Amino acid sequence: MVIKHHFPLKEHNTFGISAFAKAYTAPASVQELKEALGYYHDQDIFLLGGGSNMLLINDVQQPVIHVLLKGIEVTKSIENHIYVKVMAGENWHDFVLYCIEKNFAGIENLSLIPGNVGTSPIQNIGAYGVELQDSFDSCNVIDIKTLEEKTLSLADCKFGYRDSIFKNEAAGKYVITSVTFKLTNLNKTDDYQLKTGYGDLKEELNRLGGDPSIQKVSQAVIHIRSSKLPDPKILGNSGSFFKNPVIKRTVYEDLLRMHPAMPSYQVDEEHVKVPAGWLIDQSGFKGKRYGDAGVHDKQALVLVNHGKATGKEILEVAHKVQNAVYDRYGIKIDTEVNLIDH
Repeated sequence: MVIKHHFPLKEHNTFGISAFAKAYTAPASVQELKEALGYYHDQDIFLLGGGSNMLLINDVQQPVIHVLLKGIEVTKSIENHIYVKVMAGENWHDFVLYCIEKNFAGIENLSLIPGNVGTSPIQNIGAYGVELQDSFDSCNVIDIKTLEEKTLSLADCKFGYRDSIFKNEAAGKYVITSVTFKLTNLNKTDDYQLKTGYGDLKEELNRLGGDPSIQKVSQAVIHIRSSKLPDPKILGNSGSFFKNPVIKRTVYEDLLRMHPAMPSYQVDEEHVKVPAGWLIDQSGFKGKRYGDAGVHDKQALVLVNHGKATGKEILEVAHKVQNAVYDRYGIKIDTEVNLIDH
């Protein structure tokens, strides 16, 4: 096991924040991962994946274990379904493209989401009407304290909107080593319902023309995301910084009288989801810049690092946004990005 000290993390977080790890190691196999976990058994550790859903507010004093396990394997085929096991260190979008190439359907709407496969269940990533839980079969984990390996089912993971057991009662308990997906094998069947109802996606597919397919859905999503979301390699960001708030329908109807243009999406009979990007835009923050920290000029849901912003400066902008939205609408918007302050 190779341990590096005062290791720079700027290239390992999509915000491009200049921060350092007091100690850093990068296991490339399950055995190496267990060795690292065992070595630090009496310490709190920081698990690093693709670095895409976090904001480093300070240097990381905990030992950093960068999970780089690689590999994609078809484990079984049952009727029209294919089961694909993906190691935690695989890039999420690369895996989506692998499925598109193989004609495996189910995650095409999740194209171009940054990060690695191993962190995708934590957030229950989602986009354009699809969530990870829709195609999730199981995941393999290691108990950080006991080093016991176990498999968690869909039910075990308790998925919710951008939520899972890994953010709640199992926070800090497990490290995910692989995820298995249950996908539709379009080489065997055409009995598959594309999810194309999301507004922007429907419009983009109409623009592309022709019969919809998983390839075209992926292409459309990539185009939409590329047009709205900055490339982290060019402009530091972590995608959507805030969750879309879910509020009571009665509260929404009251707000609608004062703000007739306020959009919403039905969650259930009693609740609706309001786009946080709209709330932030209407509060006057789109394109606002405070030094090198700011709000993206094309998508108000995205906070950005224009070059040399610190994590604390990005967080200050987030607080300005949250306070303004609450003052204007009485709606609390929570962060989707994990705030790392160790």
